[in-house]
Amino acid sequence: MPLRLRPHPDPMPSAKPAVQPTFEQALDELDALVRRMESGELTLDESIAAYRRGAELARLCQDKLAQAELDIRQLEGD
Repeated sequence: MPLRLRPHPDPMPSAKPAVQPTFEQALDELDALVRRMESGELTLDESIAAYRRGAELARLCQDKLAQAELDIRQLEGD
C-alpha cells in the first residue's frame, strides 16, 4: 500500500479576501509578517507563504499609493 501524505495546511493562505484591505490594514499586516519572519519562529514553508503574502501586500500598498498620487494630481488640475 503506497504511503499517503496529508497536505500541510497553508498557515497563510494566499487566496485574496473578498474585501481588499485598506492601505493601513495592508501595511499593518505586512509589518506583522515581517516581524514574524525576522523572529525565526516560522518554518520554511510558513516563511515562503509569508513572503508570498508580503509581496501581495506590498503590491497592494504600492498600487494604492499610486492611485492616491493620481487622485491628488487630478484634484490639483495637473
